[in-house]
Amino acid sequence: MDNYSDDWDNEQADDEFYEHFRFTADKGQSLLRVDKFLVDRLPAGATRNRVQLAAEAGCILVNNVAVKSNYRVKPLDVVSVVMTRPRREMEIIPENIPLNIVYEDTELLVVNKPAGLVVHPGHGNYTGTLVNALAYYLKDDPSYDPSDPRLGLVHRIDKETSGLLVIAKTPETKAHLGMQFFNKTSKRAYQALVWGIIREDEGRIEGHIGRDPRDRLQMKVFPEGDQGKPAVTHYKTLERLGYVTLTECRLETGRTHQIRVHMKYVGHPLFNDERYGGNEILRGSNIAKYKQFVQNCFSVCPRQALHAKTLGFVHPATKQEMFFDAPCPPDMEQLINKWRTYSNTKES
Repeated sequence: MDNYSDDWDNEQADDEFYEHFRFTADKGQSLLRVDKFLVDRLPAGATRNRVQLAAEAGCILVNNVAVKSNYRVKPLDVVSVVMTRPRREMEIIPENIPLNIVYEDTELLVVNKPAGLVVHPGHGNYTGTLVNALAYYLKDDPSYDPSDPRLGLVHRIDKETSGLLVIAKTPETKAHLGMQFFNKTSKRAYQALVWGIIREDEGRIEGHIGRDPRDRLQMKVFPEGDQGKPAVTHYKTLERLGYVTLTECRLETGRTHQIRVHMKYVGHPLFNDERYGGNEILRGSNIAKYKQFVQNCFSVCPRQALHAKTLGFVHPATKQEMFFDAPCPPDMEQLINKWRTYSNTKES
């Protein structure tokens, strides 16, 4: 059996919302419905109803082909399943927190999260989160279950990262979207302002990401792959601005703090990323005027300069491709413009 599930803290990766299992049937396996086959092998909490929902969403594969719950497992069949994690007991308090909704229909909604808003309650943030806001906003929607602490979350972004998130209103929609994220068919691009001039126009960063054993609040790249989980980030240089670079980052995987960790790993921490050292003056001169300029930049954008700008996926019900784009928020725009002005002055 392969179990690809994880336990993380409040700022978690996309795969945190799902459990991934794979089983190979014995040579002597008698014909048996796949839902019964899985219930007999999955951990406690995997009810037949949960397994059947996964099958309806196309999340049960036998020999890499999606099957329905009445499929009969044969000897040596390879059965894999992706399911939402079981609920954890946690009271979700509905709160009237404004939401920037960029799209909504009966199946899902897409929100543009501001920096500073925690996505999910936990670890000292039990109120004032996006989930609390959703519980209030969807309190009259009969298909949305406010008793589930994970509600319709399919993925998340860090507290101080701004940008787009898709929210599912039904378990079936959540399973469909979750499978797209798991299979890496969803499309996500971030804009990040990083320290240093990136010489390459584009590149690929690969390195397993896991908890830093010296600091459990940080993630770390393990280049040999003996620890952590595989992670790949693709980047493209958009603008070189003095001592910083505006980049576009596309995720091939969704690990905790992935862009922040990978960019630090290649020597380009995100601008003003306190957790990964980007809140210090890492490039440039020691001239007092320049130091003051950078401090002013830190004040303009008092968080890591990272924004989830684009999001694309196939709608679970209509099967149409959907694509959303959220311009950088004012703090990042002002920060980028300050560096543009500085760069033009420096070069003239």
